[in-house]
Amino acid sequence: MTEDVEAGTAPERAAKVHFWPEGWWRIVDFKIGIIPLPVYVLMLALLAIFVMSGKLKGDISTAIALLAFGGFTCAEIGKRLPILRHVGAAAIFATFVPSYLVYAQVLPDSVIKVTKDFTTSTNFLYLFIASIIVGSILGMDRTVLIRGFVKIFGPLAAGSVVAAVVGTTVGTLLGFGVHDSFFYIVVPIMAGGVGEGAIPLSIGYSEILHQSQNQLLPVVLPPVMLSSLTAILLAGALNYVGKRYPHLTGEGHLQPGEENDIRAGHEPVEEIDAATIAAAGVTAVTLYLVGVLCNTLFDFPAPVAMLLLAILLKLARAVSPTLQRGAFVVFRFFSTAVTYPLLFAIGVTLTPWDKLVAAFTLPEIITIVSTVVSIIATGFFVGRAMKMYPIDTAVVVACHSGQGGTGDVAILTAANRMALMPFAQIATRTGGAIIVTLALLAFARFG
Repeated sequence: MTEDVEAGTAPERAAKVHFWPEGWWRIVDFKIGIIPLPVYVLMLALLAIFVMSGKLKGDISTAIALLAFGGFTCAEIGKRLPILRHVGAAAIFATFVPSYLVYAQVLPDSVIKVTKDFTTSTNFLYLFIASIIVGSILGMDRTVLIRGFVKIFGPLAAGSVVAAVVGTTVGTLLGFGVHDSFFYIVVPIMAGGVGEGAIPLSIGYSEILHQSQNQLLPVVLPPVMLSSLTAILLAGALNYVGKRYPHLTGEGHLQPGEENDIRAGHEPVEEIDAATIAAAGVTAVTLYLVGVLCNTLFDFPAPVAMLLLAILLKLARAVSPTLQRGAFVVFRFFSTAVTYPLLFAIGVTLTPWDKLVAAFTLPEIITIVSTVVSIIATGFFVGRAMKMYPIDTAVVVACHSGQGGTGDVAILTAANRMALMPFAQIATRTGGAIIVTLALLAFARFG
């Protein structure tokens, strides 16, 4: 009894907590994304002062603060929206809100310039992809890894065929005709994005038709943008379905049995020291540079070359278990801390709002949405028939209708399945290259 009187009741003990430092610590532990609230407020004030004084510099520290603030602010708004937060609103807001703000001339010119200069000069999208791919591949079980890559081609191929038939049929019924529906709407959707899809596609079309590429790029670009937005929304919806029906998803695993890999938590990442994590990061960058060399010498896509090399090292047991766990920590860091700032940069730099809005005619919207829905639905059911997790398979196949590497990031973020990035790259890069090649051959014959 005496102890109870001295100690006081729980509410009384809570009332005795002083603002400093305990109360302040609670405020510090409240975060906007990953940014502590006091740091967020200070960051806002500093960026506002620099912008208004015309002294916003393009150095790496300022750029990181700017992208972090913009990305996590947009994502936080999306995460708090009723209903929409369940269908990937965080990724959508982080990508498309800044795109619209640039179009509407709301973002200050200095903010746009710093973001564009930093994004294009550093090309940190590929640093992100390298870290995600190497970390997730090294975190997989060897047997599961090879089985996953072999099996994903089934749903991917089936989805491409069904989407081509459905999209062309719908477009024809809506008045576009078979030729235009297929070559100018369906093919761009599955071509692998902008840089690897729409641009080479428009160049090929222009050479065959003897027209300027500048005339054809605005035709094939809007379907790429709108299909990517559709895929992001559907990926978010798939994530929500997975929460309601857990038996349909592996939460980032393609097939049963993958639960024994590093990602499942059987290896204590807390034991990894900073030097090992740094070594894993340097390894990821080095593998990407090998990919760049392959691209220079053989015109082979750098991310795919890097991906294949990482798989080879994993299968050959050339990477120690310690370094593999370090690579997984690198993967977790980039997926947690870099995703939304990267999406903000993508929205400002690589997602022109006017190109997206150009596809907002009802017939074209219906054609694009039906194409994306059919490829994802086919991936779902074929994956299930092949005893893969249908939701995770459908998410990977959805990347085949996204905006290239930037679309992969947004789609997997909306689905909360960044560990699927290696398979998404296969769907985007390899699938897109095959589609572009076959489409140009067919266009030369029938165009």
